[in-house]
Amino acid sequence: MADSNPASELTLRKLGVFCGASPGSDPKYMASARALGEQLVRENIGLVYGGGTVGLMGEIARTVQAGLGDDGVLGVIPRALTPREVSGSMIGRTHIVEDMHTRKAMMAQHADGFIGLPGGFGTLEELLEVVTWQQLGFHTKPIGLLNVGGFFDPLLAFVKHAVAEGFIRSQHNTLIVSSDPTDLIARMRAFKPPVSLVASALNSTGPVGLDVSVTSQQAEEGQGK
Repeated sequence: MADSNPASELTLRKLGVFCGASPGSDPKYMASARALGEQLVRENIGLVYGGGTVGLMGEIARTVQAGLGDDGVLGVIPRALTPREVSGSMIGRTHIVEDMHTRKAMMAQHADGFIGLPGGFGTLEELLEVVTWQQLGFHTKPIGLLNVGGFFDPLLAFVKHAVAEGFIRSQHNTLIVSSDPTDLIARMRAFKPPVSLVASALNSTGPVGLDVSVTSQQAEEGQGK
């Protein structure tokens, strides 16, 4: 996927999206997944997601597949979740892995940034893991929240509280928040990563890990192994 951004902006060939395997209780949530998928198609950005075709996950995957074809959708799913009764049918290109840890690492490697949509425990777990990895310096990729109807306001209030109480450094409160997909992606391209906790302790500025710090291009070429 060609990129035409200025050199000062990040190249976002693929974005990892974390979202619910449920449609939620309000039609606006499915609409938001569809709107983000349509924006990815307009900007020729591929999708990396957790596989399956149920809930918000399925809505965004079908939308991107319709616009970019199978090569525009990469699903990563643990073998235990592959039965059709659990995750629906597979679409796009799907990697079947043995466990959740492998799934999350592969998704992180193949994405150039991450977006959280409304969801439950699984969505929060995946989102906060990549936030933690960024804080520690295992990647320098942007992380955004599509804040549909203020869905993430309680989470943002918690982060603000944790900063005030001295458990999160203010420079690591880097979540990019918007209710508009176009604005969110534009702001993610402009992201400038902070110096990580580990790099700060070591008087360094580069990423400290190689497991998820590679770009989507490098991951596809096998350089993340």
